[in-house]
This record gives sequence, C-alpha cells and structure tokens, in this order.
Amino acid sequence: MNQPLAYIHPQAKIAENVVIEPFAMIHKNVEIGEGTWIGSHVTIMEGARIGKNCKIFPGAVISGVPQDLKFKGEETTAVIGDNTVIREYVTVSRGTTDKHTTIVGKNCLIMAYVHIAHDCVIGDNVILVNAVQLAGHVQVEDYAIVGGASVVHQFVRIGSHVIIAGGSLIGKDVPPFSKAARDPLRYCGINSIGLRRRGFTNDQINSIQDIYRVLYIKGHNTSKAVEILEIDFPPSKERDEILNFIRSSDRGIMKGSGV
Repeated sequence: MNQPLAYIHPQAKIAENVVIEPFAMIHKNVEIGEGTWIGSHVTIMEGARIGKNCKIFPGAVISGVPQDLKFKGEETTAVIGDNTVIREYVTVSRGTTDKHTTIVGKNCLIMAYVHIAHDCVIGDNVILVNAVQLAGHVQVEDYAIVGGASVVHQFVRIGSHVIIAGGSLIGKDVPPFSKAARDPLRYCGINSIGLRRRGFTNDQINSIQDIYRVLYIKGHNTSKAVEILEIDFPPSKERDEILNFIRSSDRGIMKGSGV
C-alpha cells in the first residue's frame, strides 16, 4: 500500500505487500522486498537493496552517498537483509570501490541514531544499540551485540557472539565469544550467558573459557598463546574460529584485563 504523499521513483522495484507511509522518498535503482514497511520521512537512496519483512522507522536514510573524499560517484549498493529492523534516524552509507557494497545481514536490530559507514559488513542476528557509530570498512560478525554510544574505528573487526559494553571506544579487533569493556577496551571474560541462550553446550563453553585463559589470563603474548592453543588444544569449531580470527587480524586484538 503506497501513500499518495510518498515519492516513489518510477524505476524503483517495489515488491508486493510493501507499505510505504506518507512523506517517504524512494529514489531510482532501489529494490524493496515483500512485506517490508517503510515509515514516514524515510529516505531510500540509489543503490538500496532491502529484503523481505524489514521495518524501517521514520527519519532513517538508507544507501546515502559515502562520507569518503575518495568516492567519485561510482555505482555501489547498500544491502539490508530479511527481517531486519532499522529504527529512527539510522544512517547506512552505500559502498565505495573497496567492496562496492555495505551489508547489514538478516534478523538484525539496528537501534536509533546508529551510523553504519561505507563498506561495513554486518552479519546476521546482530544488535547495534542506540547511537553506535561504525566507521568505514568495519566488520561485525553474527550474533554480536555492541552497546549504546560505542564508537568503532575503521577496519576494526568484531567477532561472532561478542558483547561490548556501552560507551566503548573500539580500536582493536574483538575476538569471538568474548565480553569487552573498560577504557581502553579490554577482555572481560566470555559471553557465557549469550552462548547458553544460543544453544552452546557446557562442554563448548568450558572449552572456550579454557582457550581464553591461555590467551588472556596466563601471561603469554599473543604469538605464544596461539602456539600453545595449536599444540595443546584439539581442533574444534570454536578453537579454530578463534585462531583464524587472531591470525587474520590486521589491527591486532584487544588486550587482556591485566595488561
């Protein structure tokens, strides 16, 4: 159902059962999937690819031009996955020549005033609490939760099942399954409550805890801890995810609480 007071470019591709409220603006080269709701005063700009059954609340701007001086108007996209909720005044920039796209995954909750800059990749089931600010090229993996008013430096990577305290300044990579807080940001244990809620067994949680004791509690530097984990811990999905994350970290991982 499209309101006559909304502006919809004739080249926009709008699926069945999409509701577009008054004063929304839909530009050309936009695709919106079935069952999505677009609130009043939402602006959907060129390059937006919005999935099914999304809810986008008033004042949000999706696929805005990147705030990057290197951007020269190339054709890029911003992708919003199915069943994602984007609350008031969220801004999602489209990509640049780095990735050519900005991605927000499925089943995410992006709360009010969040900014997601160009070339960010947000996984599925992610929660970004009010006023989180992501600089360009940030990666946030599945099931991560970033507390309100946190600021994430460009190119930082946040692992899956992570929880980060509100008001954090995040300049280093945050490994999977961990909790992070304090200033400067530090390891504060594993996200055991979140892991239990998502069906991890006690054995899996205990194994993750043992891995992080080696990495953060026993006084080893990161290289030595990785060497110990490779030798002394049997391969598992969780161990390998942590090790692969550390090996691929360009910015380095956050420090432990005692460092």
